[in-house]
Amino acid sequence: MTSTAWKGRGKCSYEKQIDALLLLLKDILGKEAFEKKIKSMELTDMIQSREFQHRINALYRLVLGDEHDGFKHWNTQQRIEAIEGQIADMMARRIVERRIQKKIAQAMEEKQRQYMDEMKLQILKKNSGSENANTLKKYAMLEKLETQGLSRFKADLIRPSRLEDIVGQSKAVKALLSKIANPFPQHVLIYGPPGVGKTTTARLVLEVAKKMKYTPFSQSGKFVEVDGTTLRWDPREATNPLLGSVHDPIYQGTKRELAETGIPEPKTGLVTEAHGGVLFIDEIGELDIFLQNKLLKVLEDKRVYFDSSYYDPDDDSTPKYVKKLFDEGAPADFILIGATTKHPWEINPALRSRCAEVFFDPLTPEHIQDIVKKVAKRTGIRIDRGVARLISRYTVEGRKAVGILTDAYGLALYNRGDSLDEGQVVVREDDVYQVAQISRLVPHNCCQLDFMPQVGKAYGLGVNGYVGCVIEFESIAFPSQGKGGLKFNDAAGSMTKDSVVNAAVVIRKLTGRDLSKYDIHINAVGGGKIDGPSAGVAMVMPILSAIEQRPLRQDIAMTGEISLQGRVKEVGGIHEKIYGAFQAGMKGVILPKGNLKDVPDALKTIEIIGVEDISQVMDIMFNVDN
Repeated sequence: MTSTAWKGRGKCSYEKQIDALLLLLKDILGKEAFEKKIKSMELTDMIQSREFQHRINALYRLVLGDEHDGFKHWNTQQRIEAIEGQIADMMARRIVERRIQKKIAQAMEEKQRQYMDEMKLQILKKNSGSENANTLKKYAMLEKLETQGLSRFKADLIRPSRLEDIVGQSKAVKALLSKIANPFPQHVLIYGPPGVGKTTTARLVLEVAKKMKYTPFSQSGKFVEVDGTTLRWDPREATNPLLGSVHDPIYQGTKRELAETGIPEPKTGLVTEAHGGVLFIDEIGELDIFLQNKLLKVLEDKRVYFDSSYYDPDDDSTPKYVKKLFDEGAPADFILIGATTKHPWEINPALRSRCAEVFFDPLTPEHIQDIVKKVAKRTGIRIDRGVARLISRYTVEGRKAVGILTDAYGLALYNRGDSLDEGQVVVREDDVYQVAQISRLVPHNCCQLDFMPQVGKAYGLGVNGYVGCVIEFESIAFPSQGKGGLKFNDAAGSMTKDSVVNAAVVIRKLTGRDLSKYDIHINAVGGGKIDGPSAGVAMVMPILSAIEQRPLRQDIAMTGEISLQGRVKEVGGIHEKIYGAFQAGMKGVILPKGNLKDVPDALKTIEIIGVEDISQVMDIMFNVDN
């Protein structure tokens, strides 16, 4: 084939391609825009030229603007391919723009329809009800808030979900379960320190009871929880969230349709909401005494009765539910579970007489470590080996331990989160130390034990709430040239000072020494107030040691009241005191023999020594070679 024939066939083909591309460009830009662009770029002559190279050049400039440096060196095919590629891009953009414009038009149409509906609704509400644009906006805001939240550690991850997960309270759980999950459930008072699982256990016990055939609880039985510190008795009876109240027409709160007809409205309280289930009152010891007495009446009647001088039983306009509440009262047949951190003798005796009592034990460091490890596993928090042990030094409360763990995890995320994935962050002991420093936490048991025998120093035991602690007593004696005396902390309780006097009498009886010939100083390290006579034994030993300059064992703590005859009398708080000695690391506890029955079975690693006479205590404490 000759070159002339090839050029003739190629030229014809290229002209058709150029014509087709011009038509596409004209369709993309629109006729007016296309002609305007040709005129503005002064390409009319080139477009109409018979020389197809002129037309290619003109088309290239229309599509791509000024000629590219390499355009002159391109052959015809390369030039057309470049033009085709640019026109294809222009067509794609045009299609996308049309789709977007279509969606915008649809969205505007939808917004316009919603706006019209809202306007119609506002007009209807304005003419027929209390709703308006402002109230509807607030309602929408509340609905939006329901879908939001900050906490990723949900309560069901931190709180135990089974009774088996309750740590350190096996006896209490069994006792509470036996009182609730039976055919004749009892009202219960739960005693114990804060953060040991009283509320969680009560909630789980109800769920277990609902699954048992022989219990009266149905699946619809509710667990209604309220804090006793927030409930107050109103003598006007205008409001009472616990028992219910009557809103008379003259008081705000009665429904509009009832107020207009002068009908009082009874409103039921939490005792009715808990009907068929459990009413749990946390810190029930803080509940107003008048409200407690009214609650006792409800427990007897199993109903709440309402009264109002505005109620007319013969008024036919009175709704049936109002008439029923006034005539028959509201049902309130529930089981009361009250929890408190107070001691039994601080609770209303009338309330105690109607309730069984369950005691929750203080948690040991091992329990706290177990709680920390279980929560870490449930929440996916990775911790170093020593973290659980370290946290157990700062608290004896399970809830507080979980708080320290989550604080330390948050600090670890803050310190190392940018460089690691969330699941790779490990809580270290340094994180716990930083949390303790920031929160001003101190080790729960600050007593630094030194088991080397010492003169004039002994350890007693005290109770603060439901938490036992070790108290360090020290004494020093100087021979007096004149009349000596006993000096003790002024901040100590009066009964403890009496224990010091009794101790002096006992020492004189045992040794025959006249203590008036000594200046004796006795100090309770830390200067805390120590109420009660239980420090008697712990007072005798350091004074006697200081006078005779005989060292005492430092690995044993003591408790017990001392009589003038040297007898060791029973005291209270044995449970808590032994736990306190155990947590402090003591090897043994000396206590009155009559208190051996009060020793908890859970502590097997600490030696319990029962004594009846101070001479037995002396034999043990002065035996420093043991």
